[in-house]
Amino acid sequence: MGGFKSFSQQRQHRIAVSVYFFNQGLVFASWASRIPDLKNSLGLSVAGLGSMLFFLPIGQFCAMTLSGITVSKYGSKKVLSIAAIMYPAMLLCVGATHKLWQLPIVLFLLAFCGNFASLGTNTQGVGVQKLYGKSIIASFHGIWSVAGFTGGLISTIMVTNNISPFTHYCFIFGIVLIMIFLMRNYLLPRDTEPDDTRRNRGFVLPDKSLVILGFIALGSSVCEGTMFDWSGIYFQKVLIVPKDLIRLGYMAFFFAMAFGRFTADRMVTRFGIYKMLRVSGLVIFTGLIISVIFPYIPTATLGFLLVGLGTSCVIPLCYGLAGKSENMHPGLAIASVASVSFMGILIGPPLIGFIAQAVSLRLSFTVIAILGLTTTVLSSRIKH
Repeated sequence: MGGFKSFSQQRQHRIAVSVYFFNQGLVFASWASRIPDLKNSLGLSVAGLGSMLFFLPIGQFCAMTLSGITVSKYGSKKVLSIAAIMYPAMLLCVGATHKLWQLPIVLFLLAFCGNFASLGTNTQGVGVQKLYGKSIIASFHGIWSVAGFTGGLISTIMVTNNISPFTHYCFIFGIVLIMIFLMRNYLLPRDTEPDDTRRNRGFVLPDKSLVILGFIALGSSVCEGTMFDWSGIYFQKVLIVPKDLIRLGYMAFFFAMAFGRFTADRMVTRFGIYKMLRVSGLVIFTGLIISVIFPYIPTATLGFLLVGLGTSCVIPLCYGLAGKSENMHPGLAIASVASVSFMGILIGPPLIGFIAQAVSLRLSFTVIAILGLTTTVLSSRIKH
């Protein structure tokens, strides 16, 4: 660690926050990439899976207000020091689930702890971005996506070697604990605050711009949730691919999302945040429609790549804009945007399951494509 201490303090904070983003992406991808295996082991139908997945956004939504208040009161570093361990611990509980009644409970707790970890990490990211004085928030989310891609690769190896989800999750838990131990002392000690006048207002409602940002993020989160939870099922049920290709669309999505997030900050500097948001909605729509109209491995993979590019910068840019709020603590402002955006995760996966059960999985993807266009429509309504 001696070499690490020679870095500037600013650089240390950025590396530490990047590691925490990586940890969360790894945990989430480890869960999402094993959904087909959990579905099969518990004998769930697509509608049954949709009902179980409903408990994930319920857990996140229940935690949202509490996590915002907690981060505002105690600071993101203290909250993250606990939540970053509890999140992968809940992943172990998911892997240990063998009875259907246990699944909604552990999924609720997984999402609840994940929300605290996510809000703490994003608040840290906004603080580090302020230190740098330029847009870097998308690169943090890029690290999350790299972790998601890495998690998908690890999952493929585990499935190929017939390793159970629980053993897989024990491995992930060990990796995360090591990285937390190495980086915990390098997080930002204090969060950015509004000036004293605004801080003393007490509780304030989100303004119109924050609400619109939330609904922009909502449209994108519906599409992200669809890719996270249903991309493997889509390749399995619609494309009917061999077992070793089931996760191809999922990994293509994550690869494109990571690439888009690492280039987003540069693109924002060149074209502006609002133009990037408008284009993103069109790219999401195009990708999903291609995968619906042409349900073949090359075209569906291309479509999922486009969805990854389209969704890549929407939520990080919305969180970054929220963190600049002049009325609210960054943690509360981000939480207010995330509260609306997580409704997309609440709506998306169950909606997919119910429409798929009633009509077809392809039609449900068409509905999600239309919802993805809300990013384009609403971005023109933000005052800037």
